[in-house]
Amino acid sequence: MKCIPSPQALRLLQSLARGQSPALRPQTYAPFLHMSRHFHAATRLEKTKTHILSDIGEGVKEVQIIQWFVEEGAPIEEWSALCEVQSDKASVEITSKYTGVIKKLHYAQDAVVQVGDPLLDIEVEEDGDAEQHEPEEVAGDPADAEQTGEGDLAALHEEKGKPADTESPSEPKTPGKHASLATPAVRGLLKEHGLAIEDIDGTGRDGRVTKDDVYKHLEKGSQQPSAAAPTPSKPAIDAKQIETAQKLTPVQSAMFKSMTGSLSIPHFLYSDTVDITNLSTMRTRLNSIRNPETTPKLSYMPFIIKAVSLALNQYPLLNARLDLSTDPKKPQLHMRSVHNIGMAMDTPNGLIVPVIKAVNARSITSIAEDIQRLAQLGQAGKLSNNDLTGATITVSNIGNIGGEVVAPVIVEGQLAIMGIGKIKTVPVFAEDGLTVRPAQTATVSWSADHRVVDGATMARMAQVVQKYLEDPATMFVNLS
Repeated sequence: MKCIPSPQALRLLQSLARGQSPALRPQTYAPFLHMSRHFHAATRLEKTKTHILSDIGEGVKEVQIIQWFVEEGAPIEEWSALCEVQSDKASVEITSKYTGVIKKLHYAQDAVVQVGDPLLDIEVEEDGDAEQHEPEEVAGDPADAEQTGEGDLAALHEEKGKPADTESPSEPKTPGKHASLATPAVRGLLKEHGLAIEDIDGTGRDGRVTKDDVYKHLEKGSQQPSAAAPTPSKPAIDAKQIETAQKLTPVQSAMFKSMTGSLSIPHFLYSDTVDITNLSTMRTRLNSIRNPETTPKLSYMPFIIKAVSLALNQYPLLNARLDLSTDPKKPQLHMRSVHNIGMAMDTPNGLIVPVIKAVNARSITSIAEDIQRLAQLGQAGKLSNNDLTGATITVSNIGNIGGEVVAPVIVEGQLAIMGIGKIKTVPVFAEDGLTVRPAQTATVSWSADHRVVDGATMARMAQVVQKYLEDPATMFVNLS
């Protein structure tokens, strides 16, 4: 009679044949200890696989490595995160195609990598031909084997020069080889607070840093007096000028290409002052009755973006695109029905313009929610290609940084852009023309493509937007 072991038993026997001690109770595998000598371990063949930077779409040709999640010598599993890269449109997380050990990183952090170039090498294992013999039957009753299993286990350990007792006294935990590794979530937390992973004591496997470790480090730091910022060294009076070459980041490269293309557009500027006192009062009242846990706080931007969309219903030309590629001798306009409004945003990675899609189909609350979503992703560098493409007109709010008047530059593929200066309180005459009242005002500037947009059309469009912002009740009347 032949005894056919279960798959679990086969795995245990193969582990024993390789010299590995399964982390199970002796009673579990004691009946099979006698069979282990009849199995031969499969040959393991080491092979190096090169992970190539694949095409990530949207015409991206190069990316910048923002951060590595792995280091040389560290184990990696298929689909685990390797690194985060930044293209001229969005940040993308690259995952591993293989399971193995990181052998070589071809690029350092902040390096620029071309699509098709090797990112890193991974050493993988491949199974060779394994010869297995059918196990002989186990004589006797399994119950007897269970009773003698602990003795057999002790004998097995003695053959290897190890004590039978697998428990060892606790020792101080020292950082492991891969202590500087962390999950993307932990890396993001470190980046958010400007922390170096080497400064944090990790309590995870092999000393890896966890979220709890980061939070504990932050709490400890908040209890200690902050160190003074280092004073930059001053050059000598007769010091020679030193220039250091530095490549443009993907975001800067995109801005360079976009603005270079914008130079072919003949701009004209239209500017006026808008009294937003009524809008300010309404916004304050609405925020006071909204639940901040379920709905975002209303800034001025949702109202401004909606006012632009409502004005585009009357002046659809400003939402169109000028086509010069089909026939340069016969340019034509492409009228667009959907209002996709770009919103210029200052982020740690530079100026980007995420897009609020289908504004003419959204409520002001919906616009506010999308602004909040895009702002959070922009600050974290997580905007997708879809978030950054498809704009038909742009709004730039320079006022939240400072400055009253801006001459915004038109983006290729659009015919107009709106710039908003800072809001300030000024004295104005009341309706009776005798008394003076405080008013909140902002300067609004428009740039338009003078090849197809004349000054009168731009001025009328701007006046409609101004009417909605100065008397927001008219805006709500026209909402569909």
